[in-house]
Amino acid sequence: MIKGFAHICFIVSDLEKSIKFYREVLGFKEAFDFVDEKRGKFGVYFHINNRCFLELFRGELKPRNEGQAYNHFCLEVDEIEKIVAELRMKGVAVTDVKMGSDQSFQSWLADPDGNRIELHQYTEKSKQKPHLK
Repeated sequence: MIKGFAHICFIVSDLEKSIKFYREVLGFKEAFDFVDEKRGKFGVYFHINNRCFLELFRGELKPRNEGQAYNHFCLEVDEIEKIVAELRMKGVAVTDVKMGSDQSFQSWLADPDGNRIELHQYTEKSKQKPHLK
């Protein structure tokens, strides 16, 4: 039985720069590092919330193709306007908040490697509401 979303993994060009972004900008907590004798620290696991994680591995980025299936990942937030203001104060380029076609507020930003991140705040009219617990 599938219980839920466990983690998403990215290859990043600069591990320390990405760690700083996800830790200091988005506030994720480091769970553990991936370390071996040859490469030293080559990855990190971040705890997002409950049982959801982000995994980063240092590596060479491949060119993005037009047909690439990955588009973005989405983080549920509360007080989206406040979070957008805080991110901007940290120098992050983030879009203005708007109402999406699913009746949820959204805003967009990207990590240091250009991976798109959506911020999502549910409303009373959100189409996801019947499925939220």
